[in-house]
Amino acid sequence: MSNTDAIIALAKKTINLESKAIGNLTSLLNSDFASAINTIIDSKGRVIVTGIGKSAIIANKIVATFNSTGTPAIFMHAADAIHGDLGTIQDNDVVICISKSGNTPEIKVLVPLIKRGNNKLIGMTGNTDSFLAKQADFILNTYVEKEACPNNLAPTTSTTAQLVMGDALATCLLELKGFSSTDFAKYHPGGALGKRLYLRVADIANKNEKPQVSADSDVKEVIVEISEKMLGVTAVIENSKVVGIVTDGDIRRMLNKYDNIKGLTAKDIMSANPKTIETDVLAVKALQEMQNRGISQLLAIKDNTYQGIVHLHNLINEGIL
Repeated sequence: MSNTDAIIALAKKTINLESKAIGNLTSLLNSDFASAINTIIDSKGRVIVTGIGKSAIIANKIVATFNSTGTPAIFMHAADAIHGDLGTIQDNDVVICISKSGNTPEIKVLVPLIKRGNNKLIGMTGNTDSFLAKQADFILNTYVEKEACPNNLAPTTSTTAQLVMGDALATCLLELKGFSSTDFAKYHPGGALGKRLYLRVADIANKNEKPQVSADSDVKEVIVEISEKMLGVTAVIENSKVVGIVTDGDIRRMLNKYDNIKGLTAKDIMSANPKTIETDVLAVKALQEMQNRGISQLLAIKDNTYQGIVHLHNLINEGIL
């Protein structure tokens, strides 16, 4: 077996082991999972997620997912908690404690301190006979038969199982809370993902030049307008209404068709009934329209009045495509 084949075989072994473990999680779900979800939904506080070692890293990711999907959450490192950070937990908070073994020294110190208050404790562990499991109000069983690590030591499969269980919590919570794409956009205003959810045609058209000529404008004026506004297109307007469009392609076709262009006007070379889009439509819808029609720009309108141009390059620059 070549070195390449051996490496690929090892990678496949790891993926297959972790895949099998994740699939087995469905058989470990019980009423405690539903009770944990309902407890979080009914709580007037936040979700505090804590752990030690690699479990702490997973806890951080779960917190990030919760916060981005409408469930307020805070990460608290289990070791720091017993050295001053226990004050992070407020009266109405729900605590999720993550530990593969459920028996680490930090967990054994932390759990009784949490239990002193009235906070509900959700234990995520692969050992249902552990100290954590026996102290928790609800148990999320993340048992794995074997780590993907050849020595069965490094947290690999177990942390993947924890991550998946966290995703299951987050998705159930957002579904039951009716968390919508509009809500998602509110929490993700930056980046391409957020822009796909909130950026509208008007936001783009207003940043562009607004090329326009009248139907009687001569060809030279049309060419100058297209060149100066640098969008490769101009709208043809009569009485504030769009009656046509002239593109770079129309100019090339004109030059191929006519030996003498003197006397030609915009209405002689324009495409009538151009494709338009309302300014209050999401920009991603404009992208879909362009892709469906095989075009690179749309005329933006509001109440049948020309507002400007939205170009494919705008959408690319915004990261929507």
